[in-house]
Amino acid sequence: MIRIEHLTKRYGTRAVVEDVSLTVERGQIAALVGTSGSGKTTLLRMINRLVQPTAGRVLIDGTDTATLPPHLLRRRIGYAIQGHGLFPHRTVAQNIATVPRLLGWDADRIRARVDELLALFQLPPAEFRDRLPHQLSGGQQQRVGVSRALAARPELLLMDEPFGALDPVIRASAQADLRRIQRDLGTTLVIVTHDIDEAMALGDRIGVMDRGLLLQYAAPGAILTAPATPFVARLIGTDQRPFHLLSLTRVADIATPGMAGGAPVPADATLRDALALCLWSGRDALPVEGGGVVTLDALRRAARPDGRPDDGPPDGGAAG
Repeated sequence: MIRIEHLTKRYGTRAVVEDVSLTVERGQIAALVGTSGSGKTTLLRMINRLVQPTAGRVLIDGTDTATLPPHLLRRRIGYAIQGHGLFPHRTVAQNIATVPRLLGWDADRIRARVDELLALFQLPPAEFRDRLPHQLSGGQQQRVGVSRALAARPELLLMDEPFGALDPVIRASAQADLRRIQRDLGTTLVIVTHDIDEAMALGDRIGVMDRGLLLQYAAPGAILTAPATPFVARLIGTDQRPFHLLSLTRVADIATPGMAGGAPVPADATLRDALALCLWSGRDALPVEGGGVVTLDALRRAARPDGRPDDGPPDGGAAG
């Protein structure tokens, strides 16, 4: 668990981060989102003390990070950045092995861990182990960068705009890979992004920052349905809120018994995906893999913050 208490960073009289407090529970993903200059990267870098706080403290599993030597602290925390930061003249295997080697792991253990991570990220070890970074695509470099950050089995992973340089198709795939692997490994993750869609796709909790202040820190559904300030509401985008809400729920969660024609939609597809398919195909119901259907009416209800039908008051009461 990470607990940030009244964390502040000032340069002279200018506060870059001002009195920020939040908690990230073990195994959660916290996404810090905001415009350029909002303080989110500085806040992230204070967690592993690449930036020294002016005031406040960071506790990891109850230990104040200020009591630990910085180099030892950073070996316990995975760190992945935009551009991946791979050593250009080291092979994929050598890049991934960086921290385990510093920690004194033996060669057999390192090789096994490298191969495990490559397989986990769907990069066959025999094919990719000895490649150099310039021989990889952008998406492959990103996967190797995250593999390196995870190599020493850190319980905490920090990521600063790791997908910013990827094209939209590869980016969506990388996000799905990260979510899957994070769930498999149980890693606690803090990610910085300027993209609210990415924050919604990844975050169990979302922290919205502006001008060094943490304006709201809550679950995605709460951010969408009860934005704390006008800035948070503008960042989400009023016209996008229904689609963001739909992206938080899987088809299997609202499927009901029934039959419908056409190819089935995957049970783990989002309601946003199902709505797009309904609209594109002109259907008012879709079969769901494994059984049941999801209807257009159900999707419309799910896109409303109160879950009500479009044309009726709540609880069957009379309209006033």
